[in-house]
Amino acid sequence: MEELQNAVKDGGLAVSNLPEKGRCLLTTKNFYPGEVILRQEPYVCVPNNTVSRCDGCFASESLKKCSACQVVWYCGSTCQKSEWKLHRLECIALSRLEKEKRKAVTPSIRLMVRLYLRRKLQNEMFIPASVTDSCNFVEALVSHLKDLDEKQLVLYAQMASLVHLILQWPEINLKEIAENFSKLACNAHTICDCELRPLGTGLYPIVSIINHSCLPNAVLIFEGKSSVVRAVEHIPEGAEVSIAYIDIAGSTMTRQKTLKEQYFFTCTCPRCIKAGQYNDIQESAILEGYRCKDDRCNGFLLRDSEDKGFICQTCGLLRSKEEVKRIVSEITAISDKELKYKSPGNHEEAISQYKMIEKLQMELCHPFSISLMRTREELLKILMEVGDWREALAYCRLTIPGYQRVYPELHPLLGLQYYTCGKIEWLVFSFYLFDSNLLNPPPFS
Repeated sequence: MEELQNAVKDGGLAVSNLPEKGRCLLTTKNFYPGEVILRQEPYVCVPNNTVSRCDGCFASESLKKCSACQVVWYCGSTCQKSEWKLHRLECIALSRLEKEKRKAVTPSIRLMVRLYLRRKLQNEMFIPASVTDSCNFVEALVSHLKDLDEKQLVLYAQMASLVHLILQWPEINLKEIAENFSKLACNAHTICDCELRPLGTGLYPIVSIINHSCLPNAVLIFEGKSSVVRAVEHIPEGAEVSIAYIDIAGSTMTRQKTLKEQYFFTCTCPRCIKAGQYNDIQESAILEGYRCKDDRCNGFLLRDSEDKGFICQTCGLLRSKEEVKRIVSEITAISDKELKYKSPGNHEEAISQYKMIEKLQMELCHPFSISLMRTREELLKILMEVGDWREALAYCRLTIPGYQRVYPELHPLLGLQYYTCGKIEWLVFSFYLFDSNLLNPPPFS
């Protein structure tokens, strides 16, 4: 612990233990909005397999596959050399597998294999180790193995069997590997690009100390594969640094459920301790509930005491359960149809379906509804794909008020939505100028 304290103290940080939370990261100086709190390279990381990516830099262009293992890609010799110490052992292990079994090597499997190989290389002093970059740090992570259901335990056991087959090390047992999978599930982070699109997964030991809050004072972003924790508000000396493990857009009940299922704890952050209070009930009803039947009223609805329906808390108008069920059923039917018959190139059909869903949601949901916001996000995405910039701009603008409500002022997702809106506005303006010039060409000079 003393070595760890010495490692982080120069950055204005300290590691502490809190009774209800375990290890946490505290500040020993003031941090201000936008300031970097922590920067760390991954202990191990792998790219996603949705798109082929370079193992060294996560680039997706000009790639060549490793000729030996036929699993890993590189963009050039620089990245191949930088990864060679670790991949040399990984390559030998993967090459032993039958061709069909190599197809089953997912990013999660590779991450675990690399975890063991890095530990081996550090123990044998082929690569350096430090207090913030060693297998000891990984071993100290909490696994939550006892909290897993049987289905998840069976899955981890199957994954552990494949890792054991790849490594062929008699000294490690399946239970240990399964436990490490559980550790990675709770402590690894999704590596994203500057537009928050997922690129891969990495394990960052110091970042894993930082606890969750639904009202975080910091945010985790990435510069390449490097993790960067930045303050999103003033964090005074002696305060705990917190980030959000999940998307914080949603009611307290939704957030608590997600955290319990994925991370096995009950959040007691400033937002969550207000659960059951009037303001929290109101916000939950706005984000995930229904709107008043009167279009002129902007009130939120709560279930009436006689269970006949939902009463507007502003004007008192009742909305029957039957009406709500009917609209929900229609939305579900269209959504199921869209999922069932969705094809990559059928944009017109997808736009039509999502607009039908949007119309029903506007009739049923509050204007700040998360469901309505997500539908408009899907429409925005498709409209951008087909290059309909004017309508894309209209939908992007419609999402901004929802983003402003559910995300803090300096949250990256809100900033990204502003950026997207500005980028589309520029495109619309550029096309307007282009069309104007075609109609009224400039005179020859």
